[in-house]
Amino acid sequence: MILPGLIYFLIFKYLPMWGMVIAFQDYIAFLGVTGSKWVGFKHFVNFFNDPDFMLLFRNTILLALYNLFFFFPLPILIALMLNELRNQILKRWVQSLIYIPHFMSWVVISGIVYILLTPEAGIVNELIASMGWNKINFLASSDWFRSLIILEVIWRETGWGTIIFLAALAGVDPQLYEASRIDGAGRMRQLWHITLPCIRSTIVILLILRLGNFMDSGFEQIFLMMNAMNREVAEVFDTYVYTYGIVQGQFSYSTAVGLFKSLIALILVIGANYAAKKFGEEGIY
Repeated sequence: MILPGLIYFLIFKYLPMWGMVIAFQDYIAFLGVTGSKWVGFKHFVNFFNDPDFMLLFRNTILLALYNLFFFFPLPILIALMLNELRNQILKRWVQSLIYIPHFMSWVVISGIVYILLTPEAGIVNELIASMGWNKINFLASSDWFRSLIILEVIWRETGWGTIIFLAALAGVDPQLYEASRIDGAGRMRQLWHITLPCIRSTIVILLILRLGNFMDSGFEQIFLMMNAMNREVAEVFDTYVYTYGIVQGQFSYSTAVGLFKSLIALILVIGANYAAKKFGEEGIY
């Protein structure tokens, strides 16, 4: 049963790692990996000396922190709220409703956002104008870009993120709640002293895994929302790799950038796992 999964990871995750060697070469497609010239850390040095490096690093880190602090807790909160619903029909209806956005592509979501926020005839701007205020060009404003990105992520992924937490909540022993009610504990006491401690290990593991994708800002979403007016805050490592790797064909340079990003994620995962073990949690290994 696990064979298809193993084959998938072998073909699409582990075998492509061999391609990382071109980060240390002046890779030429006609010569291949074995025939291209070895240049060591040349591309890394060029990347770190690039005037855009600090801009890319700042934008990527800020979006990652926004995701971590504003998005990550929401699936936990929604799962706890759904767990308190006693009407099963209402619970399933709400779950289905909040799962739907996950199945929409970023192209569709970006189109919806454009329709809502465009200054010409967007519903939001029409509402603002009807109140006597000036219209806001959300889509071309660098001040609104990060907020829009995080709101899109929250709307699309929060419901889907509740699945694992709801599964963890289903595994909490009901006898613990019965014993707490006998002792006079209310719903908030049960939540704080039983529910959260019982799913704490799940929260920690998912947080560690989230840190593994800390530097992944989401290329498709940002690429669709980025324009000349907000590029200063929108350009991140993912879009930078696309520009230099796919558009300009600098495969070695873009691979070096991607490898740097992956090394940061690896360090974060190892550090978070170590910290989790220090605090008595299981960690991921």
